[in-house]
Amino acid sequence: MCDTCGCNITPGNRHLAYKPVNGGTSAVSVLKKLLAHNDDQAVHNRAHFDTRGILTINLMSSPGSGKTALLEATIDALKDEFRLAVIEGDLETENDAARIRARGVSAYQITTGSACHLDAHMVHEALHHLDLSTVDILFIENVGNLVCPASFDLGQHRNVTLLSVTEGDDKPAKYPVMFRAADAVILSKIDLLPVLDDFDPARAEQCLRQLASTVPLLPLSARKGQGMAAWYDWLRNELAAQRARVSAGQLTVKPYIQPDGARLHTEVG
Repeated sequence: MCDTCGCNITPGNRHLAYKPVNGGTSAVSVLKKLLAHNDDQAVHNRAHFDTRGILTINLMSSPGSGKTALLEATIDALKDEFRLAVIEGDLETENDAARIRARGVSAYQITTGSACHLDAHMVHEALHHLDLSTVDILFIENVGNLVCPASFDLGQHRNVTLLSVTEGDDKPAKYPVMFRAADAVILSKIDLLPVLDDFDPARAEQCLRQLASTVPLLPLSARKGQGMAAWYDWLRNELAAQRARVSAGQLTVKPYIQPDGARLHTEVG
């Protein structure tokens, strides 16, 4: 968890971390307070989305799993059906945001410097650069990392984790927090399976199910257009459910929070 490595001090919350603290306050208690501040900001962000009926999806994965390619294909397929926007997270460059803008969709790039994940404060700042009145689905492409992003509530409604066939099929077993946090798992780049005979999709699913996860597993190739219909239908269903909740005045939905993450988020030293 980020309370040990210190990476939850980000450009978005650094002003909270370096305020004077009482004598004897431990580093761990300061970091737990940062998590509490993060969750407060996430509630505020989610209220912005709910008020406008926006569905917000947090995309997480290791670097190079195909998150941006998935977004490009999704934009091409759905931009005439839904109003889409993207928040991009990377340590440096505007490369991914530029790719999204080239598809005719608003995108704001967050550069985190050394921080290996986004937090709710950075997302809130990004929202000031987007016209939320013109958005149906907001995608947040998190920093490529299979550990820390799963522990931070950004204000999103759903987490989607990508597992590329260019990675090991035992990734869900090795990184359980990330995959337990997922509301859907995408098995990406399946067009490469014929040349990657060391990746077994059945074993990948077995590792996922051994985490007691019952979420959808969606095999697809964004580049080749394979399996994309199921992903688009999942998005349509999630947006319809979000709109129904808002219309009925029901409580919002939150992404999965793991027991260890929930404990760290609620225990303030």
